[in-house]
Amino acid sequence: MRVIIIGAGVAGLSIGWKLLEGGADVTILERAQPVRGATWAAAGLIAPTVETAHASAEETQFARWSAELWPEFAGEIEQNSGRKIGYRRDGALIVASSEDEANRIVAQSNRKLLSANEARAREPMLGDVAGALWDGEEAQVDSRALGAALTHLFVRAGGQLSVNEAAVRIEVGDGWIGVTTPFNTYVADRILVAAGAWSGGIDMDDDVLPPVRPVKGEVLALVPPAGALLPKQVVWGNGVYLVPRGGRLLIGATMEEAGFDTSLTDTAEDWLTSRAIGLMPSLASWKIDEHWAGLRPASPDGLPVLGETKVQNLFVASGQFRNGILFAPAVAETVARLILGADVPEIRAFGPRRFGEAP
Repeated sequence: MRVIIIGAGVAGLSIGWKLLEGGADVTILERAQPVRGATWAAAGLIAPTVETAHASAEETQFARWSAELWPEFAGEIEQNSGRKIGYRRDGALIVASSEDEANRIVAQSNRKLLSANEARAREPMLGDVAGALWDGEEAQVDSRALGAALTHLFVRAGGQLSVNEAAVRIEVGDGWIGVTTPFNTYVADRILVAAGAWSGGIDMDDDVLPPVRPVKGEVLALVPPAGALLPKQVVWGNGVYLVPRGGRLLIGATMEEAGFDTSLTDTAEDWLTSRAIGLMPSLASWKIDEHWAGLRPASPDGLPVLGETKVQNLFVASGQFRNGILFAPAVAETVARLILGADVPEIRAFGPRRFGEAP
């Protein structure tokens, strides 16, 4: 089976790897460089508790399943690529700054609320808080190391990766399907669109591809002054998350409808730093080491877009929004099996055809 994948992010590469394991011949077309989009920009959080606080039952179930897959997924990537990806299940502290917020987060979880003193005992850098929840199952991965390992693994397993080659149009003929780029037309048995925020912009007859749009997010990395220690775990609160990694503290993330603009703004920098300092006052003396932006792929209803379109043999894996890293192993498992023709049910709530259906 010949499969063309459009997009070399975490979804395209991990699905491509699984397809290679299933015996397919796989080529990935990447408009720029591999894993330099949402995967590179992500903080790498595997946080089903926080990210599903207001999610549907289908998304919550999918997120928790994917989190359960992560330890084995990470182990296989490291073993087969020979590279470390920094997977750590060291938990997360979900902080409430007011009594009302404390009541809300308790209502969204079956966990006991820690008192303010108990929360500060677990994380001494916290300032004035009302309490916190502790979830020891939350995890993280170094998304940049993950992207590099998946790229290496995909090519090492026999996949073909063509960089700086954008998919311009998807062609459908009598019994065939293909992708046209500025340099070539690739004919395949199956095509997968996994191009992140660019997934909906590929030229094609009819409204086949889902209306995925970009949502900009900016992130900072701080470095501590001499003698200062990083937080002991991921901390959520005051509208941001703080992620200790590699001697730095990541602070994210903004959300802005700005099209494909990835320019960095002082407004975002000020908002992120003020929110982080409000949570941990001592961060006022820390220095900004890096500031970057990425584009999350968002669908109109906020749910992932996974499965076969109304065009036979044309599949989509996009719309993961904030959860591209969290969902990665479940997306790889689900979509690869669908493409290979395994007898697995499509998740109707995530199906690409839902946007063209009558309400």
